[in-house]
Amino acid sequence: MDKRIIEVGYGSVAKVKIGSRLPLVFIGGPCAIESRDHAFKMAEAIDLICRRMGVPWIYKSCYDKDCRSSQDSFHGLGADHGLRILADIREEFGVPVVSDFSEPIWGPATGEVCDMVQVPAYLCRQTSILRAAALTNRPVHLKKGQFMSPWNMKNSVRKIEANGNHQILLADRGTFFGYNMLVNDMTCFPIMARMGYPVCFDATHSIQLPTSMGNVSGGQREFIPHLVRAAAGCGINALFMEVHDDPDNALSDANTVLDIQYLENILGQAKAIHEMRLELLEKYGEDNAHLQK
Repeated sequence: MDKRIIEVGYGSVAKVKIGSRLPLVFIGGPCAIESRDHAFKMAEAIDLICRRMGVPWIYKSCYDKDCRSSQDSFHGLGADHGLRILADIREEFGVPVVSDFSEPIWGPATGEVCDMVQVPAYLCRQTSILRAAALTNRPVHLKKGQFMSPWNMKNSVRKIEANGNHQILLADRGTFFGYNMLVNDMTCFPIMARMGYPVCFDATHSIQLPTSMGNVSGGQREFIPHLVRAAAGCGINALFMEVHDDPDNALSDANTVLDIQYLENILGQAKAIHEMRLELLEKYGEDNAHLQK
């Protein structure tokens, strides 16, 4: 098994390492940047929790949500304003930041500010987006599309590698199960890990009910703890959850974002399971090593 580790962070920001046999990393924040004040409020709250728990973390929030179901939904503050806020957060809290981007032309500016760039799930096969993400020379958080099998993610990985970037984090966010429904296949984590890169579970998007409310996606956030515990036991290296202090009034993904009051509880469970798994690996060796090709 490849022990590849990616490092997220540049300049004065301390690097966060994600990979095999390392502590579980948390990636989170509001789905979209709603305002400067709200972004800082959320960053401060998450930072306090993660520092108290000893969990390395990366702040995530998007400046432009180009995949909203309705054209009337809140799409964000735009690249210029949003990236200035992310730059100020990384400086204030000394924490790496990540945002996705949906147009190749946004890649250079996103990579100039962000410590990691994210490829949206719907665009995980889009060659121009993958090339732009790779060329930022930042680690790439690559979401597995809801329409993709875990083994076919190798083709997207190869597109990034072909453009000289070998810092990739592979994430699952559920797979389409008929209309307006997602299901998680936990075997995707060991399958994607065989590509030689660390893996991540996107818990809050996994409980989404895509466009189930007409022009808005619903969600079943009561299942977040169950799925997080299962994913932590299956060998994830990072946990992604969008969090908010007032989910019902969140401007993006109001039906799926986790109320921040539950973050410490769920993150604590994930951390405990992750550490127990590492202890078991140390004692008994790699999971099903004799079955791996």
